[in-house]
Amino acid sequence: MIAEALPAPQSRYPSHDLSKFPETLEGKRILLCTESFGPVNGVSRTTLMLVNHLRAHGAQVAVVAPHNHTEHNTFTPPPSPTMSPADKQPEVRVTGYPLPFNPELSIVYPVRNSTLYSRTFGDDAPPDLIYLASPASLGFQVMLQLRQQPKEKQIPVICNFQTDLAGYCSILFPAPLSHVAVFAFAAVQSYLFSHSSIKTIFYPSSFVKRYLVGQKVPADKLEVLTRGVNTELFNPRMRSEELRKQLAPNGEIIFVTVSRIAGEKGFDFLAKAAKELDARGLNFKLYIVGGNRNPDVEKEVQELFDPLREKGKVVFAGFKVGEDLATAYASGDVFLHCSVTETFGLVVLESMASGVPVIARDEGGPSDIVQQGGNGFLISPDDLDGFVAKAMKLGLDHSLRAQMGQAARSYACEMTWEKINNKVAWRMSDTISEWKRERNGPTNRLSSRLKSQEPLIPIYGWLMMNDAIRETMTRGIVDARLMGGLGVILSFWMVTGWYMIFTECFLWAKGRWRSAERRLSIS
Repeated sequence: MIAEALPAPQSRYPSHDLSKFPETLEGKRILLCTESFGPVNGVSRTTLMLVNHLRAHGAQVAVVAPHNHTEHNTFTPPPSPTMSPADKQPEVRVTGYPLPFNPELSIVYPVRNSTLYSRTFGDDAPPDLIYLASPASLGFQVMLQLRQQPKEKQIPVICNFQTDLAGYCSILFPAPLSHVAVFAFAAVQSYLFSHSSIKTIFYPSSFVKRYLVGQKVPADKLEVLTRGVNTELFNPRMRSEELRKQLAPNGEIIFVTVSRIAGEKGFDFLAKAAKELDARGLNFKLYIVGGNRNPDVEKEVQELFDPLREKGKVVFAGFKVGEDLATAYASGDVFLHCSVTETFGLVVLESMASGVPVIARDEGGPSDIVQQGGNGFLISPDDLDGFVAKAMKLGLDHSLRAQMGQAARSYACEMTWEKINNKVAWRMSDTISEWKRERNGPTNRLSSRLKSQEPLIPIYGWLMMNDAIRETMTRGIVDARLMGGLGVILSFWMVTGWYMIFTECFLWAKGRWRSAERRLSIS
C-alpha cells in the first residue's frame, strides 16, 4: 500500500549485536502476559518461540494467559534452566469468558496485578519487567492498574502490538455499533499506551505504525519488530507428491490458504474469487487449512463456497500443526491471502519459506512482506478482478511461479527468529537497567521526594483559597483521576458486553432458524 513514510524518531536505547543474547538478562524475572497461548494462531506461536528463547538463555519467564476452554492445542513450555523446584509455577491460567465466535480466546475476568505477582514469582519477588503480548482484556487490566500505583512501584512494561482489535470490531459488529466499538478501543489504547510505565511498543508493520501514531501514541515509544520463520520446518523439501495427487489427481493448480476460519479473515472475498476463477475455466483446487472450535462459525464460512465444495474444487483440511502444516504449505502452487486485518501475517512468511509465491490484498502486514512482482503480488483490497487476474496469471505460468517461489524462499531465509527474539531480549535488558538507574539514582530520589511534596495546585494560589474551595478542588482533582481510570474500564467492558450480547443473540437466532429449516425439509 502506498503511503507517506513516517519519520523514525531516534531511539534512547543503544544498538546491539543481535546475533548475541544479552548476558545481563540471565536470571531476570519476566512476567509475560498474553491473550492467547496455544499453537493455532500467529500470536500464540510467536509468543511461544520468544518464551522458549528467553528460558533457554537463563531468563526466568512466568507466563500468564487465559484458560483455554476447548483444552485443544494447549502447551506448557519448558522452564528456565536456572529455576529451582522451589520456584513458583511458571505458567498461570486465569479465568475468563470464551468468545462465541472463537472459544479458544477468552475475555479475562478482573484480576489484580498483585495476584499475578504472587502466583508467579511470589509476594517477595516482583517481576523485573512485564511483557504484554497483543494486549487486550488481560493486558489492559495490567496497564490500568500500573497507572494507579506510585511511580516507584510501577514496573516497566514492553508491549507487542500484534492484533488489530479495532479492525476486528469494524468487521464483526454491525453499524453503528462498529463505529462506537472502534472509537472505544482506540480511546482505551491511546490512554493506556501514553503512560510513562509503557517503555516500548513493538509494532510489526508500517500499517500498524500509522494506526498507532494516528491514535496519538508517542512516536518515541514505537519500535519495529518483524516476524521470523522456521526455515528448517517450512521448507520446499516438505512438498508431498502424495498429497498433491490426493488433492489434484488430474494435475490441477493447487491454491492454498492457511487461516483461522472466521468471518473477519476475508473468506467472503476468497469465495467470490474462487467462484470467478471457476467461471473463467481455470482447472484448480483450493486447499483451506484451519478451523474454528465453534462449529456454527466454521459451517457458515464453508457454506460461502457452495457449490464449489460439491464439485470437489474446495477442500477444507481442518487444523494442522508442525510437519503436517509445513507439508500443506509446500504442496501448494500459489498461496492466497485475503484477510485485511493482519498486523503482520505470519502465514504469508511461512508460505514464502516453503517456496510458494503469494497473492495478497494490499492491506495490513502483508503489504510490508510481499514484494510486488518479486515474491508475489499485492492487489488493492477491493479489486476482485485484479486478484483473480493475478491468480490466473500465476496459475497458468509455471516458470513465473518457480521464479517467484525461489525469490520468496530467499526473502524468508533472511528473517531468522534468533535475531528477532534477541532484539526483544536486548530491549528487555536495556529497559530493566534504565529503570533501576532511575529508581536508585540519588538525583532521582531527591526529585521524587520534592515532587511528592509538591501540591497539585500552585502554593500561592492554594494559600489564598478558603477551606471550602480548597476541599472542593482537591476532591475534584482526585475524582477526575479516578474517573479517568474508571472510564477506561467501563469503555472496555461496555464494548465487550455489546460483543457478547450481539454474538450470543446472533448465534441463538441462527440456530433456531436452522432448526426450523431442518423441520421444514423433513416434513
